[in-house]
Order: sequence, then C-alpha cells, then structure tokens
Amino acid sequence: MPNLAPLVSALRTWLPILGISLLLGACATGAPPRSAYVALPPAYDSALTAAPATSLNQWWTLYDDAQLTALTSRALAQGFSVREALARLQEARALRSVSLAKFDLQGDLQGNAEYRQTRDLESHNTSIPAGLPAGLDLGPGVDRTSIAKTANLSLPVSWELDLFGRRGATQRSAEADVETARFEVEAARAAIAAEVARSLFQARGLHVQRDEARETLRIQQDLMALVTERARRGLTPSSEVDRVASDVAQAEAQAEDFNAALLAARRALLAVVGNGTDPLAELEVTPTLGEVPTMPATLPGDLLTRRPDVRKATAQIERAANQVRLAELAFFPRLTLNPGAGLSIQRGALDASSIFWSLGAGLTMPILDRPRLKAQLAIEGARAEQAVLAYERTVQTAFSEADQSLVRLLADRRRVSTLAGGEMRARTAYSAALRRYELGFADLQELLDAERAWRTTRSALTGAKVEALQRSVQAFQALGGGWNAAQSQPISDR
Repeated sequence: MPNLAPLVSALRTWLPILGISLLLGACATGAPPRSAYVALPPAYDSALTAAPATSLNQWWTLYDDAQLTALTSRALAQGFSVREALARLQEARALRSVSLAKFDLQGDLQGNAEYRQTRDLESHNTSIPAGLPAGLDLGPGVDRTSIAKTANLSLPVSWELDLFGRRGATQRSAEADVETARFEVEAARAAIAAEVARSLFQARGLHVQRDEARETLRIQQDLMALVTERARRGLTPSSEVDRVASDVAQAEAQAEDFNAALLAARRALLAVVGNGTDPLAELEVTPTLGEVPTMPATLPGDLLTRRPDVRKATAQIERAANQVRLAELAFFPRLTLNPGAGLSIQRGALDASSIFWSLGAGLTMPILDRPRLKAQLAIEGARAEQAVLAYERTVQTAFSEADQSLVRLLADRRRVSTLAGGEMRARTAYSAALRRYELGFADLQELLDAERAWRTTRSALTGAKVEALQRSVQAFQALGGGWNAAQSQPISDR
C-alpha cells in the first residue's frame, strides 16, 4: 500500500494557508452589474399594425412576390455577410471549448530513449568487477567498450480543483460570447433580407421611371412632329419647333440616365445575393410596383426579444457580469493536483526496469499581485457598466427606429394615395390640352405646361411608391423581423 503520510502532512500544512487566502480573497469583491433600466411605452404612436405577429419571421412573403422570395432565399444561403457571421459563430464556439479545456485534466505523454557507448583507452585494471560477464577482456592497453540503452516513459498530469466556481463563470462567459455571435448571425440575416427587398424595389422603380422617360420621349417626339407640321403650314412660329426639339433632347438624355441607373441597380442586387459576377441577363426586373403589405400587430415590449441587436446587448451584459466574477475569483487561491506515472528501462552492463507513480498538490495564492488584480476588477466593473448603458441605448434606439418607421410609413401611404389622384387629374388635363392644341384653341405653352405637370406628378407618384415599399421594409426590420426569435437552438447546431 502506498505511503500517503507525506501528502497528508503537506495538506495539514496548507490548510491554514488556504484559510488565510480565502479570508483575503473574500475581502476583494466587486459590485455586480446594476439592472438595466427599461421603460417602453405600451403602444406605438402609429396605429398601422393589424397582421399576425408571426408573419415577422419571414416578412418578405407578405408581399406575395415570387421573385422577392426567391432572391431572399438565395441571399440568406449564399450572401457573404451571412457566411462571414456564421464563420465568426464557429470561431466563438471553438473559443468556448478552448476556454473550458484548461479545467480538464492536463498532461502530455513524455518519452525519451538513449543509446550510449563508452570506450576506456587507458585503464589498467584487469580485474573483473562483480556482476560483469565472465570472460570480459580487461587486459592492459586494450580498448574496453561498454554499451548502455535506456528508455523512459512518463505521464505527468495536472488538474485544477474548481473550488470557487471558476469553471462555471468561465463557461457562462463563453456561452455569452457564443450567443453574441449567434445574434450577429441573425442580425446579418435580417439585414441582408432587407437589403434584397430595398434593392429590388429600387431596381423596379428605376425600370418604371425609365419606361416613363421613354414614354415622355415618345410624347415629345409626337409633339415635335405636330409642331413641325403646324410650322410648315404657317400656323405656328418656327421657333416653337426648336423649343420642342430641346425638350426631345432632354427626354432622350433622361431615358438614357434611367437605363444606366437600372443596369447598375441590377448589378448591385446580384452582388447582394452573392452572384455579383453573373451576367445581368440572369436577373430580369419587371416594371411593377406592388402594394405595401399590412404591418404585423406588435407592441414595443416585443422589441426586447425580437430585435437581434437587443438580444446581443443582453448577452454582452451576461458576459460582463461573469468577467466581473472571474476578476473577483482571481484573488482566491488555486489548488492543483499533480498525479503521474511512468516506466524506466535500462539495458547494458546492468539491466534494470522500474515503474513509478506520484501524487502531489500545488497551491498558488496571489499576494504581491493584489494591486494589479484590484485594478483589473475595477476595469471589469467599468466594462459591465458600459454593457448596461449599451443595452439601454440599444433598447431606446430600437423603439425610436420602430416608431419612426411606422409613423413615416403611414405618411407614405397617404402620400401615395394623394399623388395617385393628382396623377390621374394631370393626365386628364394633358389629354384635354393636347386636344385643344390640335384644334387650335390652345397655344404651345399651355400644352407644354400640361405635359410637364403630368410628367412631374407621374414621377412623384412612382418615387412615392418606391419610397413606401422601402419604408415598409425598414419597418419590418425595425420591428425585429427576418428571423425566428423564439428559436433557441444556435444556428450552427441546426
């Protein structure tokens, strides 16, 4: 039976030291992070919401737009921002394993082997020592050689006893890092879905504006032909021909500008979905602007669980709290067990083999390093306060963004409705002015004014429709849409 008396004696010596170190460590504790102050209104200022809140998870399907749904799916699967965030999540999970590994058994298998040959050239001792093989030539002046082979194999092990909860605090801190990375992934997914929708609506708006510019060019060319004919017949001054020709040139240039902008928007949309080098023919955009869907019914308090940035800020508070705890535990001693075992083999003039084992313990207690540890504790306390303040700011920003987007969306809808009626009246006024001009009851200035009024109102209506659609995307994102907030399993485990 192994003799444990030395180990018991050492433990008796260390116990008083351990008690003193515990007393010193207990005197160095920091205040836990304060609770964040969150006071959200019971409702938003705008009364827009009506659809089920569950539709926020995949809000892009509410537009009933097959192309939007397909492009969003592609972007979520292969968009670079999402893939980069997923890589950071994998890194965080690996770092969690690294941080916890130090609390497991530590040890490396160590081994060595040696071959040694010794030659004695000058010894004159001819006697054969006891234990050496008989017949060994030890005559004077003759080289005498001895060979020794040795091999050693050992496994020293160390294990830190978690007496004060360092492992738990480290694990909770690492889990908070993983959660932070997870919510960064969700934020990237929500952001890229919104970017796809905004880019698609912008491209469609440019397509509509290009078609409207081409329609304006056609109208100007028809006016050019009409004015030219009237000037040939002497019914109008020839200067009016030049005036209309100037409008034709401007309309043609504007159509080219919109066409170039449309091509650039299509290329940008391809880049968002992760196919930035594909031919433009792979992405056709139709000149259609759909209706703004109904906003889901939600309350300001839902932002605390629906917004990825708020969830991320919550995880960072958790991490900061555990970092404070780890800084406190740095004042406490560390007790390490050091068992080990090994094998030693020797072959040569003397053969020997042995097996050994050992059991030891080590105690580390900070004494002279306490000023630095106190400063580190103060640092972690300040960082915890920063995390709480960042959370409070994030919550207020989230509510502000959501409330503003809903208010502005309501205004955009009213603006579209107003401009739609104005565009209809402007088109009717232009048709009447054109008819009067053809009959000679109106001059060219009246006709051009009516055409410009219609063109301006039509362009404003198109811009308002695009802005309302993009504002609805902003509202969906501000409300925390684009991911399943109730899903607790990390993405990397799905």
